[in-house]
Amino acid sequence: MEYAQKYLTRLAVMVPLAALLHSPSPALGQVSLSALKNFAVLGGSAVICTDSTVKGDVGVDLGGAFTRTNCPILGAVHVGDTVAQQAYDDFLLAYDALGLVPCDVDLTGQPLAGQSLTPGVYCFDAAVTETGGQLTLNGPSDGIWIFKIGILGTGALTGTNFSVVMPGGVRCNNNVSWWTAEAATLTDSVFVGSILAGTSITVTRGSLDGQALAKAAVTLTGTSVCGPPPQPPIKFHGKVTGGGQIPVPDPDSTGRASFGFNAQSKEQGGHFNYVNHVTGLHVNGPVTDIQVIAINPDGSPKTVRFSGTCDGSGPECSFSVTVEDHGEPGRDDQLGIAVTGAVSEVRSQRIISRGNIQFHK
Repeated sequence: MEYAQKYLTRLAVMVPLAALLHSPSPALGQVSLSALKNFAVLGGSAVICTDSTVKGDVGVDLGGAFTRTNCPILGAVHVGDTVAQQAYDDFLLAYDALGLVPCDVDLTGQPLAGQSLTPGVYCFDAAVTETGGQLTLNGPSDGIWIFKIGILGTGALTGTNFSVVMPGGVRCNNNVSWWTAEAATLTDSVFVGSILAGTSITVTRGSLDGQALAKAAVTLTGTSVCGPPPQPPIKFHGKVTGGGQIPVPDPDSTGRASFGFNAQSKEQGGHFNYVNHVTGLHVNGPVTDIQVIAINPDGSPKTVRFSGTCDGSGPECSFSVTVEDHGEPGRDDQLGIAVTGAVSEVRSQRIISRGNIQFHK
């Protein structure tokens, strides 16, 4: 999904989604939107996945819900954690940037089905509804197609038995973006391109080759979604230690959970212990992986995520923990945790108390 550099200089605000994901954007004040790059599905309020397959990460913003029924996910799941929150913030930036991209062709009132379109920016004043037929995207492999629906403020995309095809066949890694002022609803459609929806996205059967990114909920039923190829993680070669408490269940609650950890790579060893004094949940186990998921402007680690499995003394489970070290005395350090398996608990990243977190080189 690398876009030709010439399109970035066409106009400061013309920044296609893929370029935003992989490089600093001049239209956004040198802000990198790399937090989005591995997500196939991202919702603001909820993600509901039923009898579907997702290739890529799945996330929902802080306060949102994730419901999964017979839904294999070939990627990580982030529910309200730091990764999901940063990705959602980046999505909002990308949504606003694409909303400002000037139109090349006004297709208001014209059907997409039956057309063969070369790379460009195609706009519709209001809603677009397609029932049957095929849109052909005809151009070079590095061509860029942007479709903007509802540029006057309202308008949804609805496709039923509608297909979008590209030269060389359907592919997950493409240069197509669909911006909608409101919802996107696809039924029995073979669709290509990343959807950035102002409200919700619903995909029922068929397939979506691209990302599903919505300000509200994403609902998948009997379908498949494949996002961009995963990017290699940034390994953390030092050590992270910490201990203290976090408020539970919410950041402003009076309940407390205690934690202590020594997180290093699997080869070096490490351990994590967590006790929720409100629910009684106890997680204890070895750390098997540690990564940098966000960096400071000077290149130093900002947020580190470590993960592992419970040690077998209790219910079978896995844990993923995000931490931030904001210097001494530790009053602004943060921790978030997601536990999955026979037991589950998700606590968004929050400021700790009675302790500190330290990143060691």
